[in-house]
Amino acid sequence: MTAPRTTAPRKVLGRLSLPERTFVADALRTETLGGVLLLVAAVTALVWANVPALHDSYETVSHYHLGPEALGLHLSIAHWAADGLLAVFFFVAGIELKRELVAGDLKDPRAAVLPVVAALCGMAAPALVYTLTSLTGGGSTDGWAVPTATDIAFALAVLAVIGTSLPSALRAFLLTLAVVDDLFAILIIAVFFTDTLNFAALGGAVAGLAVFWLLLRKGVRGWYLYVPLAVVVWALMYNSGIHATIAGVAMGLMLRCTTREGEERSPGERIEHLVRPLSAGLAVPLFALFSAGVAISGGALAKVFSQPETLGVVLGLVVGKTIGIFGGTWLTARFTRASLSEDLAWADVFAVATLAGIGFTVSLLIGELAFEGDTALTDEVKAAVLAGSVIAAVLASVLLKIRNAKYRRLWEAEQRDDDLDGIPDVYEEHDPAYHLRMAAIHDRKAAEHRRIAAEIAREKGAAGTGLAEVTGRAGEEGDRPA
Repeated sequence: MTAPRTTAPRKVLGRLSLPERTFVADALRTETLGGVLLLVAAVTALVWANVPALHDSYETVSHYHLGPEALGLHLSIAHWAADGLLAVFFFVAGIELKRELVAGDLKDPRAAVLPVVAALCGMAAPALVYTLTSLTGGGSTDGWAVPTATDIAFALAVLAVIGTSLPSALRAFLLTLAVVDDLFAILIIAVFFTDTLNFAALGGAVAGLAVFWLLLRKGVRGWYLYVPLAVVVWALMYNSGIHATIAGVAMGLMLRCTTREGEERSPGERIEHLVRPLSAGLAVPLFALFSAGVAISGGALAKVFSQPETLGVVLGLVVGKTIGIFGGTWLTARFTRASLSEDLAWADVFAVATLAGIGFTVSLLIGELAFEGDTALTDEVKAAVLAGSVIAAVLASVLLKIRNAKYRRLWEAEQRDDDLDGIPDVYEEHDPAYHLRMAAIHDRKAAEHRRIAAEIAREKGAAGTGLAEVTGRAGEEGDRPA
């Protein structure tokens, strides 16, 4: 008889594989820097828009129009930032999603269940909270999608500011959540915020995307081909009536994110490495600069917590996101019989779920689309997004600080490399070669300690002999001091 096959129980938020850990670390490093720039841009926008002497110049610059009118692209600066620069952000999001699907955690259906379910619950719960709040207060339900998005850059900037050593598994969970979140946000924008379609322009955009895909398929290289083609596809998509950022994510999804023989990195990873700094360091901060400039006063803040639409946004981000993501994660673990990693507690998942309530970039964009034509309500909803994000950031900071000592120990254990081979020791625990290297290191240290101990013993022995001689002479001289 053969023994029954047993499989180890799957761990929720367990240690990442080394390649995935390296990729996540590189991606989050750029996003963290971009998040700091995003915070700076948001604060600059608020100061620029609220200082009386500067307010008019902010409005003048934001509403200054430029671009070819004949091509339907005579847009304001704020419009260029929202529809143009954010296309770069969604292009990177498309590459991230493609990489996760073909080479990352989402490739394994069992591993993909957790972030997908958590992200879906983390979008459904805020939408439900907003809708119930708005209906109860007799407000508009048009903004149901505003609190559904998570801003990974803003969240990581908060982590950088509070200095938490959040383990890589939790950071990766947050990143994957945001990637899936972005995908569904794009679908929401495409489906719910498209009023009329220009089928000629849409057909041209689809044809451009087909050419883009064919060039990639044939292995054609040269930015001078792809960049102009991407601009044409974006312009056609904009004129089609579908939000232009859809073009960005579509092109990102077309890139190959698997390596072939002789390749260290896939084309998708190479391009993402080049474009991500442009997205995080320029596109998103500039969008924030021209979108976050809303009037903040005592009366405006009072409206945020008294109007049903704005209160729904705040509660959706702070309460809905937390309950949705935490509940989705717990239910997934419960019904797939997975167990939480021994290094973490459910309180850690709750803190990260609270951190995911920071909705900024995409929430501001959806707020503009949801209440287009109502400038006053749009600004109030933007103020609600800012207020909800700040509240979520403060709550998450407090919760994460409580466990920061535990996170620091986990982080140090993940970074430890005693054999100095460039690979953290936790990834080599089952490698005999690692233990042989460590044995040799310990043997050298033991030999060094034996040598030091022998020298100390000799010195003590010599000192003891000298002391005996001195003591003997002292006795011979009539008990006088030597």
